[in-house]
Amino acid sequence: MNKAFVKESSEENDDDLDVAQPDVPAGTKNYLTPAGYRRMRDELLHLIDVVRPEVVRLVSWAASNGDRSENGDYIYGKRRLREIDRRIRFLTKRLDLAEVVDSSKQENIDQVFFGATVEYATEDGEDHVVTIVGVDEVDLDIGYVSWISPVARALIKAKIGDTVTLYTPAGPQPIDILNVTYPPPDTGG
Repeated sequence: MNKAFVKESSEENDDDLDVAQPDVPAGTKNYLTPAGYRRMRDELLHLIDVVRPEVVRLVSWAASNGDRSENGDYIYGKRRLREIDRRIRFLTKRLDLAEVVDSSKQENIDQVFFGATVEYATEDGEDHVVTIVGVDEVDLDIGYVSWISPVARALIKAKIGDTVTLYTPAGPQPIDILNVTYPPPDTGG
């Protein structure tokens, strides 16, 4: 078959390969904690300064070996380069839109705002601890929830001792705010 009529995977639309990324609600800012901003910036710089140049060297070497149509190093390298470039574009856009919120300077420390770590109890007596962070920082394994998540929306502006309503698929659920803490002042660079 003539290769002119075959769609090669290297010609796929980059947007089709994107992993679903969390959206920032329209009309709002992309809030990040200082640590989250630093992690994203460090990842971007690592991709630009270390990872991408290594892959470019591999692709250049593989291209110098001749026939590229069956050259696995070349084909994989080009695909990896597209993935890296897509991630660089994503991180650059997100960081350009970011508004860093340093919650360690929060004055009203018994009230829940962005960056707070909140301990709350559900009606069945279970205690939970969550930290309210930006959409790019969510990690449910360590209790980091987005400021736009249902639990964060229920908690924001509540104070220690308040009972708020969390709307879940199973119906409304009262939760009691037990404690609110904010991180110590950021000393990282």
